[in-house]
Amino acid sequence: MTKPTTVDEYLSTVPEPARSTLAAMRAMMREIVPDAVEVISYGMPGYKLSGDTVGGFAAFKEHCSYFPHSGETLAGFPEVMAKYGGTKSGLHFALDKPLPKALVKKLVKARIAEGLERKAAKRR
Repeated sequence: MTKPTTVDEYLSTVPEPARSTLAAMRAMMREIVPDAVEVISYGMPGYKLSGDTVGGFAAFKEHCSYFPHSGETLAGFPEVMAKYGGTKSGLHFALDKPLPKALVKKLVKARIAEGLERKAAKRR
């Protein structure tokens, strides 16, 4: 099987109910960061803004995950991690229920701020 090169191709490989859940996450990401470019990054859908991947998602056997594409972002949300679970780099959520839009918006804003801080530090 060839690896997907577009988000549509990726979603076509995901069984229900995760496919519908990730389609809802895709719609959220498009609304939250309308200027972002959809990419496949690390084999999963991602959203790039000003050269930085600011979020992405994937389906697994037991859960879906949201990835901020930074090992630092989720550490700033211990209450969210306690509620949903996950890893340093991925927030887990149910196969049949997308994350709340308000939460995704907070995570994306935090990731964008990290990218801006990193770029500012490089200029110093």
